[in-house]
Amino acid sequence: MPRLVHVVGAGLAGLAAAVQLQRRGVQVTLHEAAGHAGGRCRSYYDRTLGATVDSGNHVVMSGSHATLDYVRTIGAADELAGPERAEYAFVDLAVRARWTLRVSNGRLPLWAFDPNARVPGTRAADYLSLLPLWFAKPGRTLAQTMRCEGVLWNRLWRPFLLAALNVEPRDASAELAAAFVRETFVAGGEACRPLVARNGVGSAFVDPALRMLQHGGAAIRLNAPLKSIAFDGASSRVAALHFDDGPVALGANEAVVLAVPPDAARALVPDVETPRRASAIVNVHFAAEPPTGLGPLTMLVNGTAGRLFGLDGRLSATIGGADALADLPPDELARRVWADVAGATSLPADPMPTWQVATERQATFAALPDEELRRPATRTRWNNLMLAGDWTATGLPATIEGAIRSGRKAADRLLTVPLERR
Repeated sequence: MPRLVHVVGAGLAGLAAAVQLQRRGVQVTLHEAAGHAGGRCRSYYDRTLGATVDSGNHVVMSGSHATLDYVRTIGAADELAGPERAEYAFVDLAVRARWTLRVSNGRLPLWAFDPNARVPGTRAADYLSLLPLWFAKPGRTLAQTMRCEGVLWNRLWRPFLLAALNVEPRDASAELAAAFVRETFVAGGEACRPLVARNGVGSAFVDPALRMLQHGGAAIRLNAPLKSIAFDGASSRVAALHFDDGPVALGANEAVVLAVPPDAARALVPDVETPRRASAIVNVHFAAEPPTGLGPLTMLVNGTAGRLFGLDGRLSATIGGADALADLPPDELARRVWADVAGATSLPADPMPTWQVATERQATFAALPDEELRRPATRTRWNNLMLAGDWTATGLPATIEGAIRSGRKAADRLLTVPLERR
């Protein structure tokens, strides 16, 4: 077992790896290229809105066991909040229809047989359209695997799968869609409750982890981008990490968890294949108080935005798979999204409140069949180097759960196999 592990990258995968290593008695040094931890899951103060916002509007499902264990470990379990039951408010903006999806507890999908719980305009038999996912094959799209049309598709599966996969679901990997559905709807309502960070993702996932690591003696180096890695071919080991302020040589009982974006990993590690295509997410924040009765999450159908979040002092909408919209002028994008928000909340369309558009062009790897096949394993051919990130082969889409699982897996691999035998 290594005595010291250098975790490179302080996004959620890196933080999860560092926390897991420290709780198992390993000394940790955490290196982060940016001046802050959290990666694509962080909170920051926005001067335009005069409020602290998140880099993305993240939702965690109650069945995300690695995520819930992580927040319990860092003492932040009470930062995630959600309804007592798996209920989702929907608004179809095209016809101004509203309904609430209520997923029953247990694996028997009783909710599909209840007209008051399922999607309006559907029958219980329609839900059998999901069965082909159980036989999803590698390299196949969702459209090649199941029926991707009709009321049920438009009002349920497409909105949820777009949120989970961040690409047009018809083109997405059927394997990844199946993994998401198995861990949520198939597992029943206990696994389907939507949880959001009540005080922001920084308070839920990042700040408590940094405090825990610091109290445990970890060294945390921000503004420390990794420039290159020196490899020893004879021993198949990482020999040194090169930073701006000089090299860090690795001793015999030292190891590395590389938790950086896929492009950076591909540049740093020879012969490592990673996903090459990314998908964008756009979040549009409005300085408007949520109207009475609006819950923390509303699913939007037939609009520009796909999800609406009612937060303290503001409304925030998310556009998934937003590559085609990312280059629009921000004011045009804000107007389009505010039209959706106003329609969903019955707020006046004019005047539009103060707004801010936040575009993340490299939000996730593109969950397409070809890109799924490019995801690398945790273990590399270098004995003391593991990879972590939601883009590695977790079997899940690029989610918080996938990132945290990848970090824990990288840590566990280092701790369970002697360095000289890996």
